[in-house]
Amino acid sequence: MTDERVTQLPTPVWRRDFPYEAASEEEVTRREFARYLVLGAGTIAVANVGIAVWTQLRTINTGEPRALVALTDVAIGEPFLFRYPNKNDPAILVRLADREVVAFSQKCTHLGCVVYFEAGQDRWHCPCHEGNFEARTGRVISGPPTRPLGRIDVEIRDDGQIWALGKPQ
Repeated sequence: MTDERVTQLPTPVWRRDFPYEAASEEEVTRREFARYLVLGAGTIAVANVGIAVWTQLRTINTGEPRALVALTDVAIGEPFLFRYPNKNDPAILVRLADREVVAFSQKCTHLGCVVYFEAGQDRWHCPCHEGNFEARTGRVISGPPTRPLGRIDVEIRDDGQIWALGKPQ
């Protein structure tokens, strides 16, 4: 006759320190969790690339032509803020000389921060990453932006009004 004894293994240290059990603790393995992390990160990366491509291809100089402001209401060297082509697109106009005005999207082409006009430096400046653009053309002078500011075609009409010309769709 053999004496059968059931040998009890000692309780592991981690089990003594963490004696909690969950009903579904075996449902997600480390490998599955890592797979979800990689898929989530990949989705975010693809979305960022899609947004970057969309912003590269989008033009600001669209929309219906419309009057913006009277020329006499804008002092030389002073900016005028407006929305163009729609209410979600901030834009900025500056009067550089008596009959010379330029207008641009107010969003920096690097990461979309707000640009403002520095009259003393004769440039558009983005304080987020120190991007600078030429006042008359919007061409990049320095900083991380690689594209010029989005230009909005404007003209001074005979009645003294500044108009955004746009291109109707």
